[in-house]
Parts: sequence; C-alpha cells; structure tokens
Amino acid sequence: MIDVHCHLEQKEYAEKRNELIKNLKKELKAVITCCAHPKDFELTLELVKTHPNFIFATAGIHPEYVKEISEKEKDEFLEKIKANKKFLVGIGEVGLDYHWIREEEFRRKQREWLSEFIDFSKEVKLPLVIHCRDADEDCLKILETNDAKKVLWHLFGAKHLMKQVMENGYYISIGPILLRSKKHKKIIRDYPLERIMTETDSPWFPVNEKIGYPTNVKYVIEKIAEIKKKSFEEIEKITETNAFNFFSLSLSERKI
Repeated sequence: MIDVHCHLEQKEYAEKRNELIKNLKKELKAVITCCAHPKDFELTLELVKTHPNFIFATAGIHPEYVKEISEKEKDEFLEKIKANKKFLVGIGEVGLDYHWIREEEFRRKQREWLSEFIDFSKEVKLPLVIHCRDADEDCLKILETNDAKKVLWHLFGAKHLMKQVMENGYYISIGPILLRSKKHKKIIRDYPLERIMTETDSPWFPVNEKIGYPTNVKYVIEKIAEIKKKSFEEIEKITETNAFNFFSLSLSERKI
C-alpha cells in the first residue's frame, strides 16, 4: 500500500511523529508527504533524508495561502525547491481554491501562480500535484492552456469534467472521502484503474480516529475493490504500480 498524499509535517503529528513513521513502515511500502507551505520545507526535507526510500515528498504552495505569501517569498521558495530537487518527487500541491478564497484579486493571483507552477514543474522535470476546490473549470482550462502533461489531480471530484480529464491522461488520487461520498464512488467506478492512486490527505479525513493517518489507505483500497469488483490484492498492486511509475519512486530493498 502507498499513500501518495499526506502531510506528515503537520502539528497534529508533532509529539508522536517518530513513533508514527515506525508504525507506518510496518504496513505501507511508501508514503509521499506534501509540503504545501514554505515554512514546512526544512522539516519535510529532514523526513525524506532520515527515511530514504520510504518517505518521499512533493513541495509547492497551497492556493489557500495566496494571501499571506508574497511574490518574493514565492520566488525564493521556488529557488529552494530547485536547489533540493533531488529530494523531491513532485511539485504540489498547487492549484486553485475558490472555497476559501473569495476575492477576485486573490483568485486571479492563484490562476497566475498555477500557470507559473506548471511551467516550473516542466523546468525541474517533476510531475504536478493539483489541488482544486470549487474552481474545476478554471483549473482544467489552465492545465490545458499551459499544456500540463504529467498531472495528478488530488482528491478529484469534478465528475462533470471526468471525460476531459480522462482524455488528457491525468491521474487522480482518492482518499477516505470515498467511504461516504456517492459522487466520488461514481468517479472511481468510471475512471480507469490504471490512472488511480490512493491517498489519505491525513491528518485530515479521519476514519476511526480523531485525526487521519496514512494507514487509513487500506480502507480506501477496500472500497475501490468493492466498487471495481476486484480483490484487495489486485487493487493494491495496480495502485502501487501507478504510484511507482508516476512519481518514479525508488525503493532499494522494497519490492512491489
């Protein structure tokens, strides 16, 4: 099992992070943690360096933070990412969020930054991890206009755009929201399994606890297996292979 999108740097894990990672290694083949704010970059790099071939990382600026991060800070962060590219497997999560950001001035800034992040991902030759909330049409238009190729649409929920997203060859990832959302169940039913990955977005989307954990990916695999009418083992293997290929993961002693 692989969790392709979680946030190990978050404060919810601060007091038990080492114990958590030790336990994750017993159940998961790999974890991809997502650094979505410049302030979390050093800790993210430390986790990757301390747990090579198990913890991998993506880095970007979550669109929710567009108000608090200046152009200068964004540019400096891009330079840091470029300088540490060898420790990263993707750029993201980046994208659009019209749910939390209502002002057109900042929505426009989000759109400008997304175009820039797409170009940056091409420059550093890393795949793109997209966050999109309440802005599906704009997000897809920007991805297509800027000819984004290697795209993972995290927690994809735009069922009405699914055909177009599919034709573009984008991957999608799904988390514990699948356990309760009819819309997401229909998306997973109809989306090609060869383009699906599993995630938890933890510490959010808890299942049986107060906060979420990457091991909850097992519930996601169970639900995909139920929807696709396949075995747990088959879904596990295919989604793992998708993650390995998309992110070019290297696990020295671990095998798929």
